[in-house]
Amino acid sequence: MISGCVNKTEKIDLTVVQEPGIVLNDSSVKAAIASVVSPKESYEYYDEMITYISQKLGWNIKIIQRRSYLEINDLIKNNEIDFAFVCSGAYIDGKSDFGMKILVAPVVNGNTTYNSFIIVNNNSNYTSLTDLRGKKFAFSDPLSNTGKFYPTYRLYLLHETPESFFGIDEQGRNNSFFTYSHDNSIIAVAEQIAEGAAVDSLVYEDMKETHPDVIAKTRIIETSPPFAFPCRGFKRYRPIFENRLRNIFLNMDKDEEGKKILTMVKIERFINLNDSAYDSIREMRKQIQ
Repeated sequence: MISGCVNKTEKIDLTVVQEPGIVLNDSSVKAAIASVVSPKESYEYYDEMITYISQKLGWNIKIIQRRSYLEINDLIKNNEIDFAFVCSGAYIDGKSDFGMKILVAPVVNGNTTYNSFIIVNNNSNYTSLTDLRGKKFAFSDPLSNTGKFYPTYRLYLLHETPESFFGIDEQGRNNSFFTYSHDNSIIAVAEQIAEGAAVDSLVYEDMKETHPDVIAKTRIIETSPPFAFPCRGFKRYRPIFENRLRNIFLNMDKDEEGKKILTMVKIERFINLNDSAYDSIREMRKQIQ
């Protein structure tokens, strides 16, 4: 759902991330953002939406960012934040670990599902995942459904693991690695840092508009079955706060300012989504654990 915005000449820097500290006795509502795309883009993407929600709630909201999905889950688990924008994989992990709850989920282009794309450089001859044996491969995050669970499951069906399939390089390092955002994975393939990657279809499709020069250097060789969209999650809160926050999201498309923000981030509206929508991801995860 988030546009990637990294100049094609930039090198991937996995150390750059905004990490405001958690201040004790701070009365602000804290919202955490998982870096589906690079940290700067994540912040800019959510900034206006968070401002809108803050105004509707009547409380100041602080944006908290961390490099990995696990770090965001830990913040929720330890009650250090109030709600978070998380991916599907992080949600099912948090649900199992500490009872994370779904607040709302987005509708994009009339759909509540998305896919994992396996991509390669456009100048390569690769046509299937099996062609990438022994090659450099980029995963996004260890808890990413589209960027880690699905491609690992595909290897499981081949009786392989990422370690056995992609192997190691001449220096003894794993050929598979994490970029910690989907746009970074796409750029890694475009710039031939990796020969293949598994990425979020929403990010890939959005970059067709925002960075067609990057996407032009890549192509899709496999598309996963559909999965339930990433959601907005939380651990527990007073029912009155939970209901107010949920209603703000659910009614954004009925408000002129809210509708403008949704259009800007390419979301039609938010809906209630049952936890069972994520069962296919759970079943896949069980196989690869």
